[in-house]
Amino acid sequence: MSHSPVIYGGLVPLLLAQWWISRVFLRRAERRWEGWKRRCARGAVYLFGGFAVACYLCSCWPAASGAIPTILGGVGIAYAAVAVVAMCAGAAVSAVHKRLNAKTDVGHRRALNMAGTLAVASPFAAIGYGALVQRTNFQVREFDVALPGLPADLDGLRILQLSDLHLSAFLSERELARVIDAAIELRPNLAVVTGDLISDASDPLDACIRQIARLKADAGVFGCLGNHERFARAENYTTRAAAAAGVPFLRGRARQLRFGDSILNLAGVDYQSSSDKRDYLRGAGRLIVPGACNVLLSHNPDVFPTAAGQGWNLQLSGHTHGGQVTVEIFDQAISPARFFTPYVYGLFRSGASRAYVTRGIGTLGIPVRLGAPPEIAVLRLRKA
Repeated sequence: MSHSPVIYGGLVPLLLAQWWISRVFLRRAERRWEGWKRRCARGAVYLFGGFAVACYLCSCWPAASGAIPTILGGVGIAYAAVAVVAMCAGAAVSAVHKRLNAKTDVGHRRALNMAGTLAVASPFAAIGYGALVQRTNFQVREFDVALPGLPADLDGLRILQLSDLHLSAFLSERELARVIDAAIELRPNLAVVTGDLISDASDPLDACIRQIARLKADAGVFGCLGNHERFARAENYTTRAAAAAGVPFLRGRARQLRFGDSILNLAGVDYQSSSDKRDYLRGAGRLIVPGACNVLLSHNPDVFPTAAGQGWNLQLSGHTHGGQVTVEIFDQAISPARFFTPYVYGLFRSGASRAYVTRGIGTLGIPVRLGAPPEIAVLRLRKA
């Protein structure tokens, strides 16, 4: 399981939110109960707070691995998110309450109390919806990608893209099988998987490979590796096992695929770490074939400016989950991923080059998707 400064930094607002929530419940216990009931209520509040923090720490403890720590970590992060939002909503309602004067009628006070209750409860309802409904609401998105200079026999070529499967405690093999079944029915000319088959070393990598090997496409199924294969130290094993199952993972290599009289040059690179942007796609330019449609598989979408500069026609990426939890405000999609990359989701252009960043299938951190449902993408190449 990966641990990042973002996760560690989230501990501070969680502690503040938990302190506020505990204070609210302790005050209510003081007013409502006495004696042993009050002591039991206090103990329950303290135990719950400790459990919430312990669950959250599971998400950033480097040694935490396996289904139970993953689930506890997801519970901790989800609770942290809703607790912080609930705290902010509660603070806003309290501020309004303080501005009310004695002449405010009972009806207005009741309406305000009801609004406050709904505001505090809404993040819990949203998390529940994202976990129970939208997390497995697998959607097919098929659309055109216009490429300048596209060879004639590639016009109309359909490329299926799956990414960020994250087969783990948060996505069962049965759920992934549903995705694969839906993808098979789309009958693409080419299928690609752009990394993050699993989340950590304890996840069922062989089962994931078994499922993606079921994909069918005229020109075959290919893949590139993501950061979680690297975190799990499973890059070499993934390459060998997938190749044995008939799915080549392209690691600094390219394959020329012929369609009629035209060639699609498909290349892939290992995960390009954002810690050293100067090394993005080093040596990848040599894989470009003049006169062909050159398509690059890169899990990290941030390499797009470099890919465009090298002359790649199309880049296919994942990594961001489309933000995973996204809120639209004034026609702008707001998500935590926006703080780290401008390439969160969708089709991007730079000169004659294009890049598509898919929302992917699985989840990471918390088993929730909001405003970014999982996606089976089909790109239909068109001549610009």
